[in-house]
Amino acid sequence: MQTMIRVLLAVVGIALIGLSVSFFTEQPWAKQMWPWQDKSLSFAFVAAMQAAIAAAVLWIALTGELGVIVAGALNLLVMMSGLAIYLGSQALITGESIFVIYTIACAVFALFNFWLLLWARRIPIRDSRPLPGFIRFSYVIFVLALFMVGIALILQTPHVLPWVVEGPTSVVLGWMFLGDAFYFLYALLQSRWYGACAQLWSFLAYDLVLIGPFLLRFPTIVPEYRNSLIVYTLVLTYSGILAIYFLLFNRSTRIVGT
Repeated sequence: MQTMIRVLLAVVGIALIGLSVSFFTEQPWAKQMWPWQDKSLSFAFVAAMQAAIAAAVLWIALTGELGVIVAGALNLLVMMSGLAIYLGSQALITGESIFVIYTIACAVFALFNFWLLLWARRIPIRDSRPLPGFIRFSYVIFVLALFMVGIALILQTPHVLPWVVEGPTSVVLGWMFLGDAFYFLYALLQSRWYGACAQLWSFLAYDLVLIGPFLLRFPTIVPEYRNSLIVYTLVLTYSGILAIYFLLFNRSTRIVGT
């Protein structure tokens, strides 16, 4: 069964890469999947989240460390449960069928990830190396930041992200941040390197998708969004350097020559 799961993960990862490219390039069919009219950076953000999930999924498929799935399943369980509740409320308010469809899809996906979490937590992780202290320190900061930003977005606080985010999109992105907070919190509590390894691949993919659009935004950014753009760019830079160092250069954790 584990071989079949790894093949399925590889297929899902490749499909997510395709989705990420489609959202990033704002293909018409991808934009039609999004129920609101939004700025390009909102689509770039969704593309970055899809790329992040793809990176972790493909890494798990490649290594066979299926126990690592627990953190990702917890992430998606929180995210999809929140989205199901919010989109369900939108369905009741607007009566639009698209929100009914999305509510059912999110609820089903949340239940699937709950089952996946219960299944994967029984699988021991072969690599028992401890989580490096600097990553543990960084994860504490990430978890706190993700919780604060996620809650602020759900409350539709303005200027949290460095572009104009419409109210409904703010709530959706907020649940994505909250899911990520649980993603990193689980790895922090488990305190094992291999859980963090998949997450650092996620971080690197996420950073690579967003860093270009963010840097290009600096010359035209309006004053009220400048501070959030600076902070977000610094976070992308920091997390990217963290991932590159521990995945490729640190002697005790690098993927080649460990």
